[in-house]
This record gives sequence, structure tokens and C-alpha cells, in this order.
Amino acid sequence: MYRKLFSIVLLAFFMAAIVDAAPQRQQRADQRRGQRMTEEQILERAKAIHEKAITMDTHVDIPGGSYATEALDPGSEECRLKCTLPKMEKGGLDGVFLAVYVGQGACDEEGYQKAHESAMTKFEAIHRLCEKMYPKRCALAVTPDEVEKIAQTGKRVIMIGIENGYPIGTDLKNVEKFYKLGARYITLCHSGNNQICESSGGRGRGGIEASGISEFGEKVVAEMNRLGIMCDVSHIADSSFDDLIRITKAPIIASHSGCRALTNSSRNLTDEQLKALAKNGGVIQMVALGNYLRPDPEARQKAIDELKERMNFKELSAEELAKLSAEEKQTYDRNLQRYQRSMQRIDRQYPERPNVQAFVNHIDHVRDVIGIDHVGIGTDFDGGGGVPGFNDHSEALNVTIELVRRGYSEEDILKIWGGNLLRVWRQCEKVAKEIKNKDK
Repeated sequence: MYRKLFSIVLLAFFMAAIVDAAPQRQQRADQRRGQRMTEEQILERAKAIHEKAITMDTHVDIPGGSYATEALDPGSEECRLKCTLPKMEKGGLDGVFLAVYVGQGACDEEGYQKAHESAMTKFEAIHRLCEKMYPKRCALAVTPDEVEKIAQTGKRVIMIGIENGYPIGTDLKNVEKFYKLGARYITLCHSGNNQICESSGGRGRGGIEASGISEFGEKVVAEMNRLGIMCDVSHIADSSFDDLIRITKAPIIASHSGCRALTNSSRNLTDEQLKALAKNGGVIQMVALGNYLRPDPEARQKAIDELKERMNFKELSAEELAKLSAEEKQTYDRNLQRYQRSMQRIDRQYPERPNVQAFVNHIDHVRDVIGIDHVGIGTDFDGGGGVPGFNDHSEALNVTIELVRRGYSEEDILKIWGGNLLRVWRQCEKVAKEIKNKDK
């Protein structure tokens, strides 16, 4: 009898070991397949998977004021932004969260009012893009189901996130106001402490003394849970992250962050935070901003600074360019071409820059630490993001190519490009429904 019982226990042990080892074996098999494929086969497979995926980017900045006007037209082939409708179409990027970003200012009545007005200007611009300028080319989605339906039509899917909860001010009703305007995630703060929480950037410009999530911030989180708005931890301090994990009833996201184990930046998540995020059911959307992937050599940055000083050249933002006259634009373009030619020499001198391979290294790390179900893509294009090989949305396929080359399966890639984010979003909707039913 005891021998039989021992045999059953031993069999169960071996079966469990086999089940636990199955994902690792599959991963190694996928990697070997990727290594055996020719570049032509990799490209062919990547194109097929890219076409099948709902490809989403959870963080793109937009300039205020002139965005979605003739002066700065995201539907134009000439538009200098890294995220435009033509670039999304060329790169097979289905959907993007445009960020209603507001920089941190004074946490007082005047500061909150200015921040609210700035946020409203960007909300209006995004709605203008979808509803007046290009309703045949893009549409606003406010649910995961709408994302899938719009993507099936061939239109680009536009979604809205708020970067920095500062415009909420001290009026909790603004959370629902922004929800009704289409916001589906809120980055609790930016590079300075605000009325909601402590920032990874510390006090920052105009910020206040803070530690973790404030009492008012807890109310904001509760209201976001009630409405189904995703809580975004990119930019928040470690203390705020710990508080959020403790108080939220819904999965969280990091809309544009990297891994601190690979690049030691307070903006990146530690392995312990990744594990807490996975336990919470959340997802980290990998940022494509070089300094968070692999810091540039100091010598390279010094060479760039010296070049700009020598040429008396300053790169202008899309908003600044929109204010130039035709003659000024021609002069700027000539200087930009000279600068870019000189930059090519610097790039050859310092080839180890963060690139699409470094970007995917961070995806690898998340997969290895917490699994494939908790990683996605949030570039921070037009807010500093962009690396060689993935410098704008027209190059989105390059990410899929690199994933295929490394042996990621089709199922893995579908999750990375959008499946994981949509799952988290749906879970946040489910939590919101449960809260509302409980409150009835």
C-alpha cells in the first residue's frame, strides 16, 4: 500500500515538474526556430504576425495649441511628428493612446486652473482629429471592444490617456469629466510631486513636498477604479508605487517605462515592482526612449553638445516649427541637414547606442522575470522616445521582426503588441462594474 502511495506521489511530482518545464522548453524551441530561419523567412513570418496583431502604442505625446490644425496636421505626409496617420498606416500600427500631457506647476488654485485649461485644449485637439479632420481614417475608442471593431475597419484607433493627474486639481468630479471626454488611463504624476502623489523626479518644478500617495490621491485612485480608468505608474516614486499596489482594486499599467535591472533609472521598474505588478495582474508597456534602455556614453553626449554649440543649432519641436515663416523653415531645414550629416559621423564613432535590439532586451527581461502576459509597448514618441530601428511608427514592423528573430511565438507577439493591454483594460472595466453594482 505504502509503495503504491509513494509511486502516486512520485508520479505527481514528475508530472508537476513536466508542466512547470513546458513553457521553458517551448521558449527554447521557439528561440532555436528563430535562429534557424533565414532573414527572408523571418521577414515573411513577421509580416504575417504583424498583420494579424492588434498593434497598440500606449503613450505618444502631442503638442498643445497647434496640434490637429493646418499648422500641425497629423494626417499630412509632411508632418514632422513621429506619430502621424501616414506613419501609422505605413508601419501597420493600429492604435495609439495620445497623451493629454500637462507639465507640473504650482499646486495652488491658479496652477490647477491653468493645468485644467491646458488639458482641455489637448482633449479638444484629439476630438478634432477624429471627428472633424479625419473621420474616415481614424476613430476614437473608449472600450476594448471598440478598439477591435475600429481596427477591423482599417481605420487607425485613437485612445486617450492623461499624463499627470495635476489637471484634476482638488475637484474629484474632474476625474469623471475626463472619463467622459475619453480618458482611459491617468499617469498619477509627472516629473514633479503633485497633489496626488510623490514623483520619481522628486519635488520638481512647481511641485510640493510629498510622500507616497496622498489622502486626496487615494480618493482619486478609488474614483478611477469606480469608473474603469487604468492607473498608470510611469513617473511615480517607489513609495507611490507601493501605496498604489496596496489600495487599488484593479490592475495597474506602466504606460511607458523600462526595467531598472538593465538601466538604473528611477523612471524604470525594479524586479520587485515587476513581480508586484504581475501579482496585481497589470502590464508594463516598454518605453522606446534611449536613456531608459541604455544610457548614452558620456563622451557621445559631450560630442553632441559641442556640435550644437559649434553650429549654433537647436532642434525645434513640432510646435515651434509651426510658428516659423516659410523662409525661416527653409533656413532651419538647411541647418538641420548639416547637423544630421555631422550626427552621422558621431553615430559611427559611438555605435553602441540604444536601438531596437536594446528595446527588445527590456521585453526579454520582463518575460524572464514575470512572464509574457505582463509586457507591452508604449514608445513615448514625440515626448523624447525613438531609437534607431524604431524611431517612429513607420518602423513598427522592425519590432516584430526582432521578436521573431529571437524566437517569440505568434501568441507571444500578439500579447505584446496589444493583447495584454486589452486584457488589463477589460479587467479594469469589470472591476468598475462590480464596484457600481455593490454601491447600488
